[in-house]
Amino acid sequence: MTGENLLGIPPTLLNADGVGEALAASATAPSAAELEALARQHPTSSLAWALLSDSAFDAGQILPSYAYARVGYHRGLDALRKGGWRGQGPVPWSHEPNRGVLRSLYALRRAAEAIGEQDEVVRLTEFLTGADPQAAPAIEAETATTTERL
Repeated sequence: MTGENLLGIPPTLLNADGVGEALAASATAPSAAELEALARQHPTSSLAWALLSDSAFDAGQILPSYAYARVGYHRGLDALRKGGWRGQGPVPWSHEPNRGVLRSLYALRRAAEAIGEQDEVVRLTEFLTGADPQAAPAIEAETATTTERL
């Protein structure tokens, strides 16, 4: 796959939800408690839920990770629909506010794989790749960089 938009559907570009900005203003990586507070302040943010999922997954808490990612996924679908998305078309990783939705898809796929939910893994892989083929490699590169710093 080349990543080219062969359907001619315009990309969905979400509005910022304040979470990315709040994280950028912090000098340190947020703790699990800070991520929970962020999700309470921004409950519609798929990024906040994706980050909670990442934190839980890193702590070996697979089912909570799955649950957080599932919330982020649904919040992301809500945001995409509100942004004009009709079930298909590009959701570019390069547009920063889209990253919460894409990270939620990735986190849900990862947690589904960890619990052996293979049909969900296939469906989410197709969804993520259809949204932006560069998203998963970008998230994996970010994760590798974060892990190396620890």
